[in-house]
Amino acid sequence: MTTYMKVNIPESNQERIVIVGGGFAGLNLAKKICKLDYQVVLVDKYNYHQFQPLFYQVATAGLEPSSIAFPFRKLFQSEKRDFYIRIAEVSSVNAKEQFLETSLGVMNFDHLVIASGADTNFFGNENLAKHCLPMKSMGEALHLRNEILKDYEYALSTREYEERQGYIDVVIVGGGPTGVEVAGALAEMRAYILPKDYKELNSKEVDIYLIQSGPVLLKGMSEKASAAALKFLTKLGVKVQLNSRVVNVDGEFVYLKDGTSIRAKKVIWAAGIKGNTIAGVPEESMVRGNRIKVNRFNQVEGLKNIYAIGDVAYMEEENFPQGHPQVAQVAIQQSRQLAKNLKNTLKQKELHPFSYKDKGSMATIGRHLAVVDLPNFSFTGFFAWFVWLFIHLLAIIGRRNKVIVFINWIWNYFTYDQSLRLIMKAKSPKKEVEVSNEE
Repeated sequence: MTTYMKVNIPESNQERIVIVGGGFAGLNLAKKICKLDYQVVLVDKYNYHQFQPLFYQVATAGLEPSSIAFPFRKLFQSEKRDFYIRIAEVSSVNAKEQFLETSLGVMNFDHLVIASGADTNFFGNENLAKHCLPMKSMGEALHLRNEILKDYEYALSTREYEERQGYIDVVIVGGGPTGVEVAGALAEMRAYILPKDYKELNSKEVDIYLIQSGPVLLKGMSEKASAAALKFLTKLGVKVQLNSRVVNVDGEFVYLKDGTSIRAKKVIWAAGIKGNTIAGVPEESMVRGNRIKVNRFNQVEGLKNIYAIGDVAYMEEENFPQGHPQVAQVAIQQSRQLAKNLKNTLKQKELHPFSYKDKGSMATIGRHLAVVDLPNFSFTGFFAWFVWLFIHLLAIIGRRNKVIVFINWIWNYFTYDQSLRLIMKAKSPKKEVEVSNEE
């Protein structure tokens, strides 16, 4: 029998709930149940919560990374109960013996909640994975920002026209909210920043392509919102190609299904996501999109004490026979319902099934340009943009972060200049090795 080193967590008389992932689902659940009569352990590979809806603003130099991230330990500073945070990567789960294998060692649990979120889906295409730029983490958003700014610098020293176009043009794949918002932000950067920062470049030569495989943008939103998004992006000079599919990327060209190609070194992939599952979850519980099938109580099928919530969970209900959309509101609502059911479990009360209440969706395209779908009506333009700003500002964690983001937005509104265009490179210090000639 193999012996594993256990993660150092104090023993407790309380049942232990381990939450894997500190995104919208995992963090909200931890906040709800940390005061219940459980020992709660939050596990994440980062030591901070990331506000994913604003990654695109970090990538386009609109916000600094620290303004949309918040350390877990600061968030739970006042928590004095049996609550623990461990920064580790989870490699697998043993459902039968109830333990996780992590980079810190083995972690036992009485209840496990998988809230590991989602990652970029390249649909098995290795070339896309190799050459495209995803944006599903803070690190990826920063890397994208570096690539955008570095390529502008390279373009200044490139005389040959076609080669220069490869540096300054950008292709965005996927016409969902992320693709639309990135396209709008890059179009505004081209209009307001490039003429000031890169006077030697002709900003009119910069082409921004948005490739969407379907016939409309923002699939899943109303026809009014889709049409408005197309109108706004076209007004900003984005070259939107509907019913077009990317089949290959080689680092120099983007190849489309119709046989045409676009020269661009930067390809931003916003065309799909897949669940971040954990090895050891039964295969019969896995469904399309690498998601874990759960019942209406968020229990993984066939596993009573293991739950999945948020983007990684797949739940069917009457109004959502194909599962819920992978958006923050689903994650937040599932975490709240699971917290109530875990509380009811302690009190041996009846559990209540989850039902998603769609509060609407929204996307911003640029200054004064946004689309909002509410359950009963839709609206676009300036008021939609204002609502988008207000809702996102409220959702950011931390008073300091709210203030910083608000100041950045106000400054940008009046000056048309974010002033955050830094190429940040992480570098490990090299250790000096002394070589001795003594025998």
